[in-house]
Amino acid sequence: MATPTFAFTSRRSSTLARVAGLVLALVIVLILGAAGWFYLQSHAALPQVDGQVRVEGLAAPVSVLRDAQGVPHIRAANLHDLMFAQGYVAAQDRLWQMDALRRAALGELAEIVGPGALERDRQQRLLLIRSTTERAWDALPASTRESFQAYASGVNAFIASHRGRLPVEFRLLRYAPRAWTPNDSLALGLFLHQMLTHGQYRRQLGREKILAKLGPELTADLYPNSSLHDHPPGAEARRLDQESDEDDDDDDDDAPPVIRTTLEGAPPKPLLLGWGFSVDPEWFLAGLPGGSNDWVVSGAHTVSGKPLLSNDMHLQQQMPSLWYEAQLEITAAGASAPPFDVAGFTLPGMPSVLIGHNQRIAWGATNLGADVEDLFIETFNAQGEYQTPEGCKKPEVRHETIHVKGQPDVALDVVVTRHGPVISDFIPGETRKLALQWAPLKDPGFVSYPFFEIDSAQNWEEFRRALSTMGGPSLNFVYADVDGHIGYQAEGRIPQRASPANDVPVTGNDNAHEWTGVVPFDKLPSVFDPPSGIIATANARITPDKYPYLLSSEWMAPFRTERIYRVLQSGRQFAPEDMLALEMDVASEFDHFCAERFVYAVDHAKQPSARARAAADLMRSWDGQVTVDSASPTLTVGARTELWRMLLEPKLGADYKLYRWGMQSVALENILLRQPPRWLPANYANYDELLTAAVEAVVASPEAPKSLSSWTWGKARPFRLEHPVLGEVPLLRRWAGPGRYQAAGDGYTVKQMGHGESHAYQQAPSERMTVDFANLDASTMNIVTGQSGQIFSPHYLDQWKAWAEGRSFVFPFSDGAVERAKQHELRLEPGK
Repeated sequence: MATPTFAFTSRRSSTLARVAGLVLALVIVLILGAAGWFYLQSHAALPQVDGQVRVEGLAAPVSVLRDAQGVPHIRAANLHDLMFAQGYVAAQDRLWQMDALRRAALGELAEIVGPGALERDRQQRLLLIRSTTERAWDALPASTRESFQAYASGVNAFIASHRGRLPVEFRLLRYAPRAWTPNDSLALGLFLHQMLTHGQYRRQLGREKILAKLGPELTADLYPNSSLHDHPPGAEARRLDQESDEDDDDDDDDAPPVIRTTLEGAPPKPLLLGWGFSVDPEWFLAGLPGGSNDWVVSGAHTVSGKPLLSNDMHLQQQMPSLWYEAQLEITAAGASAPPFDVAGFTLPGMPSVLIGHNQRIAWGATNLGADVEDLFIETFNAQGEYQTPEGCKKPEVRHETIHVKGQPDVALDVVVTRHGPVISDFIPGETRKLALQWAPLKDPGFVSYPFFEIDSAQNWEEFRRALSTMGGPSLNFVYADVDGHIGYQAEGRIPQRASPANDVPVTGNDNAHEWTGVVPFDKLPSVFDPPSGIIATANARITPDKYPYLLSSEWMAPFRTERIYRVLQSGRQFAPEDMLALEMDVASEFDHFCAERFVYAVDHAKQPSARARAAADLMRSWDGQVTVDSASPTLTVGARTELWRMLLEPKLGADYKLYRWGMQSVALENILLRQPPRWLPANYANYDELLTAAVEAVVASPEAPKSLSSWTWGKARPFRLEHPVLGEVPLLRRWAGPGRYQAAGDGYTVKQMGHGESHAYQQAPSERMTVDFANLDASTMNIVTGQSGQIFSPHYLDQWKAWAEGRSFVFPFSDGAVERAKQHELRLEPGK
């Protein structure tokens, strides 16, 4: 008798079910096992924050007191032990970040992540970071070298005692950090220089192509470098509520009322490595001019009658946060020794405090944007020699070896002329031999380190004396002190050229475009106790009219600076919380100006669509606040981007995307205010029709929802902040970082939130600080995510919510305040 079919099917189904159950159970066991391993490894790497640790290399005990945010307040008997302890403590919280940053600086990422990072490493090796730091090391003062060595010894003491308990990223990537060296710290400093100064050459190449197609007149329209909005530090300019009238024959008598302007270019796409480590080549290799704000007001403008100083530096978002907060104090300084008690922001991997305050003075900084980079066209002969005024010479050839995980080493020969490395192979389509002259490579004095002197300065004269030795990057420093003084000082070794400016690649055959020296420090802009009692910088022009030296041929847009002055000149008496509110300000007068222009155009257009009229009605009622729940900034920025394409594409074709300029906004403002016929595309009768077409293009785009009012800024322009390794593990992503979030503000608001094509291009405030000279213990500081880079630390994300919502944390400074705020105390003792 045959076996019934249903019985066979039942047995097979039962067998499959058991197999499936076993597979599922095995998967669950594996997941739980992996999770357990991860948890145990991560927890084992958490730092010891209480009790006592013996550390070889110290001369005397060191106390490390941590407050509620995990900020270390380090007290040592001498500078060597203080720097040693700073290195040890930084490694406790940020060792993997420190190692990743030095690898990014030196072009060694492919060694740990594989061939996906090879191209980025090759480009980074061209900058000769390692050899530059080695050359600069010998030029540093002996005392500075000793402090760098002490810091490195502290890092290495931590590594040596925690070989089996390293941060989990080392385990996941299956490697261990090598010993830290003082040159690694210098490399990180040079990497910060690179972020702020390197990349001007790409804009020179773009300008060269644009000039070839447009000619000098139209090109000049696109590259303004001053405006009526400029407010150099200390200048007693017009009151900002009194707009100047501009007479121009091209102005339309029936034009809408004047306000003001800016624009955004589309950046190239980031490089995504195969396993998920996202690296942005423009950020590392061409640079994004870091936007930042700093300001200081005298006691005449404050509730307390004492100065207030604020600073928020805007950089590419990254996790862990770029900055690490700390207080560094020498508790047993001799009577003849200068006091050393400083608090603020440090860079993991570098000794001292970079931005902050001590017992008497405070300082903040923004990027000046100095011209420190040029491209030279070198002429090579068949023998491999290049032409110079003294005849043909052989270039230097430096041999680099790049280790690649899982693959053979890659050899790279870097050809170096008298101007610098030849970088043509890394510029798509370039056939000329272009040598990059970058100040740190050209001038050993550019790599200096005056921050120990800055940290211990007691007055304006000592502060300026320390800054006078700083090579770069060139920054705008604001200053205040306990005696009520305020000041501003530009710094850096800013090259001067035989020609006025090298805005495009120039010939290297002769000396017509050579660097002839640097601007003397005493000729750099400087202000002390201005009558207004207000100083502010936000990367805009800082030179007054008729200033005799070229500092920068590309300032950033002036609208953040103008907004800061507008608020500070309001006549109010300010408290510290008002400074934080200004750091969070999202009013954009430029965006508001553009919105009014688009509304006026649609109102005067012949046949706008219903969608365009609906968009105009949304923009009409807008107050210029770039908030997450408003659709008006989405429509305004979108229409402005379309308008820019419509203006440039007919004249430049696909090369219109090469146009990136810090004062694009002023260029667009000039065009919209004056409406010159030379810029009106041939297929439009007037500017109203052109601007209306830009609005029509936005509302007809695939991204535009049916209900335009639902197209809010927060939804349309979200941000992403993720850990570069842990954020790529699906089961960890939720805990590894904030992930996707909405944020108010854009590139032209004081709270500058810079959007790009990918999260790799997103800039935001990397820290916020307000120093209150009425009570230094009431000063506030915060970073983006938290002090720790370790996922299970309570300080991994504990500052995130405050940063996102516009709150901050009091930073205790006096001994009594630190003791009252103490949550943990670790004592580092000399010995094994």
